[in-house]
Amino acid sequence: MTIRFDNRVAIVTGAGNGLGRAHALLLASRGAKVVVNDPGGAVDGKGGGHAAADKVVDEIKAAGGIAVANYDSVAEAATAANIVKTAVDAFGTVDIVVNNAGVLRDKTFHNMTTEDFEFVVKVHFLGTAYVTHAAWPILRAKAYGRIVVTSSNSGIYGTFGQSNYGGAKLAVVGFMNALRLEGQKYNIMMNALAPIAATRMTESLMTPEALAKLRPEFVSPMVAYLCSEQCQRTGDIWSAGAGTFARIEYREAEGLRIDGRAPTIEDVADNIDKIADVSASRVFRTSGEEVAAVVSGS
Repeated sequence: MTIRFDNRVAIVTGAGNGLGRAHALLLASRGAKVVVNDPGGAVDGKGGGHAAADKVVDEIKAAGGIAVANYDSVAEAATAANIVKTAVDAFGTVDIVVNNAGVLRDKTFHNMTTEDFEFVVKVHFLGTAYVTHAAWPILRAKAYGRIVVTSSNSGIYGTFGQSNYGGAKLAVVGFMNALRLEGQKYNIMMNALAPIAATRMTESLMTPEALAKLRPEFVSPMVAYLCSEQCQRTGDIWSAGAGTFARIEYREAEGLRIDGRAPTIEDVADNIDKIADVSASRVFRTSGEEVAAVVSGS
């Protein structure tokens, strides 16, 4: 089976470099019409320009593909909406949204300013919500959509000095968990990517040997699959890097149940190892499933 995106319109944010560029090139090579969004700033989000997005558009066109550039920031609702407007003006609609835009302002929490915390959250979390919100009515009306949000192992597992980035990256998973339930009946599939790749944002965090194995284009096949009509999965987190692909899952221990009396602090303290033991565990697909299991004691 060959997966293609003919007659599909894709938005890829932060597509001027690294992962976004690789995603845009792959989607375009399989027939998608691509909006290459990138404001052209530095890794910390400062500055800007048109060169990064224009270069990727030129690459796509040189290979026979179709693309237009957009230079708006995802960090404000109005400019994020203009990214979607660019797709509609150029191609008439939007079918695919890959929320990839990101910045880094790493410091220990003790030394981090609230401005640096807020800006990173704004780009990664609110930027994802803003672009998705602008595209949502179009996808809902046409009863078709594929959305990818970009999470990170920094949020899922933790990275020293990235409280702003890690917090935002796990926030997009919570966003996805709720929104995929709203979109499912409209054939809008929404998944989260947790990529491991050599990009401007990771080059200072890894050894040269590791970076050589972590080419961004090794991640993009997972993104392209999640953006395809063939993908019928929604609400999952997917790790991808160095040619390895895996689903990440939250599990909940069977834990301890106390019936017939009010539990005490000592009940928790005396049984904390049992409460924490996930050797026998359960998977819940909605918060309601967990609530029902807790109430029923199942």
